[in-house]
Amino acid sequence: MELVVARIGRAHGIKGEVTVEVRTDEPELRLSPGAVLRTDPASAGPLTIETGRVHSGRLMLRFAGVKDRTGAEALRNILLIADVDPTELPAEEDEYYDHQLMDLDVVLEDGTEIGRITEISHLPSQDLFIVERPDGTEVMIPFVEEIVAEIDLEEQRCVITPPPGLIDDRAEVVSTRDAEPEGEA
Repeated sequence: MELVVARIGRAHGIKGEVTVEVRTDEPELRLSPGAVLRTDPASAGPLTIETGRVHSGRLMLRFAGVKDRTGAEALRNILLIADVDPTELPAEEDEYYDHQLMDLDVVLEDGTEIGRITEISHLPSQDLFIVERPDGTEVMIPFVEEIVAEIDLEEQRCVITPPPGLIDDRAEVVSTRDAEPEGEA
């Protein structure tokens, strides 16, 4: 099975290094020197990681055969793809691979059907489930423990406890604009 583990960013310096946007919880396993990764588009790869280091909080990689800034810039925005055994599970109990979450039924705690996970968007601050509702519309559900109460892979479902307004129009708007100032009656 294929997992997107990173996206190549801009060139760093003049010796062929690039920044990467990490898309795996296990970069030390997937993005270590010697790893051979396929690419999207496929014509850019495969790429073999020659060196890796962290600089100012960002992962920097150098690939075999890429020796200058021009070669590094040519790799910008390419996705790096690792082959993973489909039975392999993440190290932590509450972690999941995207393929495990795709197509899960999303329901409320009372069993009310919300839809099905069709996409997972990895943002800098959190991940989002893109859920297709039965009527064909989409709703975005933040993958945070305050909202996602349970992931049940055996039952193929995701139980959520959304705040008002996340999946419907029950949002409560609170305004103090019309309230009387204190001390006046």
